[in-house]
Amino acid sequence: MWAAGAVPFVTCSVANRVARNGIPAEVRLEDRACPLGCLGGDDPVLRSRDRITNLPGEYTIVRCRICGLMRTNPRPTADTMGFYYPDDYGPYKATQVDAPSMPSGPGRSFRAAVRRMLPQINDRARAIPPLPPGRILEIGCASGSFLHRMAACGWHVEGIEFSSSAAANARRLGYHVHAGAVEDVETASGPFDLVAGWMVLEHLHEPVAVLRKVRSWTKRGGRFAFSVPDCGALEFRIFGRYWYALHLPAHLYHYTPRTLKRVLCETGWRMDRILGQRNLYNLLPSIGHVLREKCIAERLARYLETPTRLEPVLRPLSWFMGTIRQSGRITVWATRVD
Repeated sequence: MWAAGAVPFVTCSVANRVARNGIPAEVRLEDRACPLGCLGGDDPVLRSRDRITNLPGEYTIVRCRICGLMRTNPRPTADTMGFYYPDDYGPYKATQVDAPSMPSGPGRSFRAAVRRMLPQINDRARAIPPLPPGRILEIGCASGSFLHRMAACGWHVEGIEFSSSAAANARRLGYHVHAGAVEDVETASGPFDLVAGWMVLEHLHEPVAVLRKVRSWTKRGGRFAFSVPDCGALEFRIFGRYWYALHLPAHLYHYTPRTLKRVLCETGWRMDRILGQRNLYNLLPSIGHVLREKCIAERLARYLETPTRLEPVLRPLSWFMGTIRQSGRITVWATRVD
């Protein structure tokens, strides 16, 4: 359903902006109001482009004057957004699993228990609440690596993935994965004990509708674990349009802990915990973007834009930045409110 004042198709003024900002003709734009129904208007925040896949087009982020939620506006329509998700899109490749090597034998339960603890200890990027294995749905499951890990821990897994090719990769591992936008999925085979969404909420065209839908798919008292870039971190204010986590226009909404809490509350969820991720996957590439834009130290810029090379060396700094919640990435645990 379109929000009040929404314009689902390209207007004349938007068409002019397309011509000026280098957005391809096959990408149609739409102006959208705040998804929380605020009527106070917006303030422009910044304008930037996609520095990750280097696809053309410059986009604007605005901030709602009432609730403070930031969003990309105007934005590509849902049916033309696929232009910004090529088959070689990084998350699709990074989540591929070579072979479905499921554990077996008498040591399986012990190894599964260890795996359940490891996400909370070492991997805040995909940490889940301490729950016994049950039914889990991952929205935006990409090629299935998280589904694979959770299945190895004894969970019954299911996924939803926008990319048909990535969904096919996950299906080859033997998992049930729906190919298409989560906004278009009417029902899922829940109820689920846990729903997960890793760096996916910022990509959704209709986050409020999806969060309400996901709530209806969970059990009473069900949990939701997800991660998003944190625009409340100092990084965002320092780097501005060069900030790696902007990723325009693929990122349609730009959350802070305060705006996240409000969106969750409006959709029937209670925010329980926020974990700062212990990595520098935003900081180092952001520095690289600045160097590249200023034509300084091109070789160093390329090196910084592949942060996994330096992560082992800078692990103490990663740990510190995550502990003080200034890594620019957060993982959130929420509970369904009845």
